Amino acid sequence: MAIFINETTKVLVQGITGNQGSFHTKQMLSYGTNIVAGVSPGKAGREVEGITVFDTIEAAKEKVGAIDASILFVPAPFAKDGAFESISAGVKVVVLITEGIPLQDAVSIMSYARSKGTTVVGPNTFGIISSGKCKIGIMPNQIYVPGPVGVVARSGTLSYEIVANLKEAGYGTTTVVGMGGDRVVGLNFIDVLKEFEKDEETKLVVMVGEIGGAAEEEAAEFIKEKMTKPVVAYLAGKSAPPGKRMGHAGAIIERGKGTFEGKVKALEAAGVPVAALPFEIVSLIKDKI
Repeated sequence: MAIFINETTKVLVQGITGNQGSFHTKQMLSYGTNIVAGVSPGKAGREVEGITVFDTIEAAKEKVGAIDASILFVPAPFAKDGAFESISAGVKVVVLITEGIPLQDAVSIMSYARSKGTTVVGPNTFGIISSGKCKIGIMPNQIYVPGPVGVVARSGTLSYEIVANLKEAGYGTTTVVGMGGDRVVGLNFIDVLKEFEKDEETKLVVMVGEIGGAAEEEAAEFIKEKMTKPVVAYLAGKSAPPGKRMGHAGAIIERGKGTFEGKVKALEAAGVPVAALPFEIVSLIKDKI
């Protein structure tokens, strides 16, 4: 099985004619993603990798039927409009690759999505992939093979390293979710952990966290009270100077909250072993699957 997306998911690409949109459309198709349409206003009738381009999502729906998921390769000033178009069209999973979306726009997107029952992945995310079934994102195809490990991450590059290490050790993945690195994002750790807990094929979960915010501490409480499956973790930011943002807008320690030490303490108290280095994740899961 998989969470959020699978091999039947019908995907639309917003901003498909741009450099990033067209490049990653090719990569997603190569992985086997069921892309049924693209949207780029003013460029209706064109094709990108054999995918027909429409001016609007509603025009695309008239030709291909309901759309299950969309991915946005749209500049930050226009991302809110693009996300609202997807949500209002009934798309249930919206993947916001874009970073630098204004904070108020992000708040509006999440509020509207909640009111319509839409799951937002991101913004500032690498996307989501159900291994061997569907990729909606920018992650490298070759490291994602089916297996029993679910992964939820705040960091893209760290998750790639960990998934590659898992593959090399013989462990594939069910679904890998990039929550996004901005201060306001659609999914949190608990949202994803709930889905992994329900998924029969996911036997173990890897959390990839970082300093800043309280997401990991909140997840620790949920794991302690609700999770029956083993969870292991890696946290970035051990050496970060206090008060300094490190890469992600969400990775900042404020008023003593969100420290590396505090997150490790909370997770270990919940029975979650925390790797000191990314490659140590493999050794932590060996006796747990």
